[in-house]
Order: sequence, then structure tokens, then C-alpha cells
Amino acid sequence: MTATISRSNEDSRAEFTVRRLADPGALRELLASDRPYAAYAIAQLDPTRFRQSEWLEAVGPGGARGIVVHSNSGLGRALFADGDARAVEVILSLHPGSRFTFGSLRPEHRSPVERFFLLGRTRTMSRMATSADAFKPIDGPAIRLTAADIPEINRLYSLEGGPAYYRPAHMEEGVYYGVFDNGKLVSIAGTHVVSDAEGVAVVGNVFTHPRYRGRGYAASTTGAVTALLLGRCPLVVLTVEEGNDAAQSVYSKLGYTHHCSLHESPLIRKEPLGVLSATRRLLAGWRGRDSGTEVVRR
Repeated sequence: MTATISRSNEDSRAEFTVRRLADPGALRELLASDRPYAAYAIAQLDPTRFRQSEWLEAVGPGGARGIVVHSNSGLGRALFADGDARAVEVILSLHPGSRFTFGSLRPEHRSPVERFFLLGRTRTMSRMATSADAFKPIDGPAIRLTAADIPEINRLYSLEGGPAYYRPAHMEEGVYYGVFDNGKLVSIAGTHVVSDAEGVAVVGNVFTHPRYRGRGYAASTTGAVTALLLGRCPLVVLTVEEGNDAAQSVYSKLGYTHHCSLHESPLIRKEPLGVLSATRRLLAGWRGRDSGTEVVRR
């Protein structure tokens, strides 16, 4: 079923057609124009994850197009937005997704997203990317982590302000390197998602114990993770807060360069039970009953 969203005022009337997408090839082509920004979404095209994601597209006047992806793999639920901001808002008005999720969106999507969600982190982030040609390896004390290291991994990550719940599956699906001091894990870097099939990986979860910062451990762990990933994936990206000059300097020395600005933030849906969005869908379906579409007029 498709959904047509109509907007009208004294000067104009806009209609958006919303539909679910289910062809990985078409989706791959749709995201190909900006792979570094879309890396996390592209990884959801992996055959092992694709069925865990919902892909929604809205097309409006003049070919304005937006896409929203609701996924549930890797480290949890996520929302990805791209394209025309009006189209993204239209999709979210009918299909906001989970109550709690983690959003990746461009700055122009922030206003539409905030109509439906509270952002836990409002600062702008920098998406940085590297490749085999650009990467600059360094020597360091980082070693590959395994499931046997999970107690130490959870202990270290819990210092960031809350309990950590890493499981053996995270070690199997991702790549993690760490630095130990007297048997204690003091620095770590890992991945948010890796897809060998799609040739993309997203580095993340970089953290060093406060007492061990300034020793080059973040560069060692991130560099080791990146080096291994580039042997499997042509494109490796990460995200860092804009204004965090120390972290950006570390990543720049490894060969990462700024690609675009974005927001990455925990999201909490403002409407806890989803009654309003469900009502909108029902009303839209009734209005479009003759044509097999969902129609909303505003």
C-alpha cells in the first residue's frame, strides 16, 4: 500500500506518496550518491540484516524525495533519515518507529525529527571517512579483543555513565581492539556495524579511562580497528563531535577526513503509545480506500 500526503495553503498544494521499499538493489542505488553519510543504512542491506529493517520512501512535488530506515540490529534500534526534509517529516508523521531509538540525520532533518522525538544530544557531529589509500597506520599496544574480554569491556564502558551489556555476539559481529594495563582494560575502540557484503564499516565506541588519556591509546585502538576493517571494506567511517579538536586530531592523523555534518543522538518518541500516528494511518487509509492508498490532507 502507498500513502499520499497532501498539504495545502492559499498558494500551493503538495502531495507526497509514501511507500515501503523492499528491493535491496534499488535501495543500494538510492543511497549510492553519498555512501559515507549513509554507511550505517547501507550496512542494513546486508543479507543477514535486511529483514530486520523497514525502509520507507516519500516522493513529492518536483521529485522531492526522502527516505527513513527503521532498523533493529547490531547494538540496537536505529533511525536513519536522508533526502528532502519535508518528505522525511511526512514519513515520520505516519511511521515514527520505536519509542526509543538512535537517530542519524542531517542538520536539515533536525526540525522535522523534533516534531516527533526528543533528541538526547543536540550538538552537531562530524562524519569522517577513510580508505585504504588515505589510511595512515601507526604502531601501538592495542590487541584484538574476544568474547573472553567481555567482563573487562563492560566494566570499562560502564565508566561512561551507565551499565554496559556487551555480549559474545557483539565480538563476533564486530571488531574491537583494546589496551590493557596490569590486566585491566583501559582503552577500547570498536564498531557500530560491519558489512563485508556491502563493503562498509562504521567505527565507534572509542573510550579511554580518564586516568590513561593523553598516551596515544585512542589512536592505537582506533588505528588497529581501522586497519583490520580496511582489509575487508573499501569504506570505513566514524563520527566525532564537532569542536572536539583532540579527537578530530587523532582521527586526522590516521587518515580520516571530514565528509559532512550530521546529528547522531538517542531519540525518545514524544507520543509514548503511538496513538496519534496510528490514527493518522487509519484516517489516511479510509480517505484513500478507493485507490488503495493512504491520503492525508493538511
